[in-house]
Amino acid sequence: MKAAVVTNNKSVEIVERQLRALKHGEALVEVEYCGVCHTDLHVKNADFGDVTGIILGHEGIGIVTELGDGVESLKVGDRVSIAWFFEGCGHCEYCNSGRETLCREVKNAGYTVDGAMAEQCIVSADFAVKVPDGLDPAAASSISCAGVTTYKAVKESKIQPGQWIGVFGIGGLGNLAVQYAKNVFNAKVVAFDISDDKLEFAKRLGADEVINSKNVNPVERVKELTDGAGLHATVITAVAKTPFNQAVDVVRAGGRVVAVGLPVDKMDLDIPRLVLDGIQVVGSLVGTREDLKEAFQFAAEGKVTPVLQKRRVEEINTIFEEMEAGKIEGRMVIDFTK
Repeated sequence: MKAAVVTNNKSVEIVERQLRALKHGEALVEVEYCGVCHTDLHVKNADFGDVTGIILGHEGIGIVTELGDGVESLKVGDRVSIAWFFEGCGHCEYCNSGRETLCREVKNAGYTVDGAMAEQCIVSADFAVKVPDGLDPAAASSISCAGVTTYKAVKESKIQPGQWIGVFGIGGLGNLAVQYAKNVFNAKVVAFDISDDKLEFAKRLGADEVINSKNVNPVERVKELTDGAGLHATVITAVAKTPFNQAVDVVRAGGRVVAVGLPVDKMDLDIPRLVLDGIQVVGSLVGTREDLKEAFQFAAEGKVTPVLQKRRVEEINTIFEEMEAGKIEGRMVIDFTK
């Protein structure tokens, strides 16, 4: 089969691979689509450690074609996800308390195990989430990581209908955060970016206000919008240090800041303000299987529509170049159906 494999020179090669036989509890999936995530770029660049030889991809959607022994949760013909949260141990404090993505023995697709940027992929059957009928599989690929990550982040923000939430970074994650916040949680959404094109994109998706934080002081503008109070919450999908600091600056007393993006820098925090104003800063890591089911369902109902462009797997290095240059609107999706 054809697969996108990380090389030791921080690039990706398209190679022929032969999959091993299925083990107990596993299923074979014929991959239809696999989205390209900024985390894939980190993996390729060895930002999280050298994983030379791994097959990339954790936004996979495909059809089950074969079952290993002991599989009862899937059947041949099911359409399922191959997500970043590939498998947890199933018995630790995190797996047993609804926080399975924090499992210390977690396996991640396209990072610690071979992922979905290939014509076929092996999944752990109990951790593959079924795609609901009526949801386009290419769109589902974006929901399987970008969608569920932003949906969970907005949940973690504790935002309530009618309250103000800011989304920092209107890329592959941020555009979906805007849609979930607006269409599912019924919040007032402010989009922050340094690209007017991406801010115009956010307006089309339903953002109530947009702020180019390169040209406008975001704190002053937010005060104007909120009668001096500030936003109730922010979600940061950007991958630079500055937006993380701005996301703290624009929230009101008692506000909640949810970190999602993964810049390599450290974040500056005004500790007296955090303490005196009761600001909460939390990290949000993708989502559980239950979160993904919910995120899929909202997309199937038309509340969230991923903006995507289909590409060939042979274009993967070009896609990464475009990603690093900030030229991508929405999500790039590798199409294995042709």
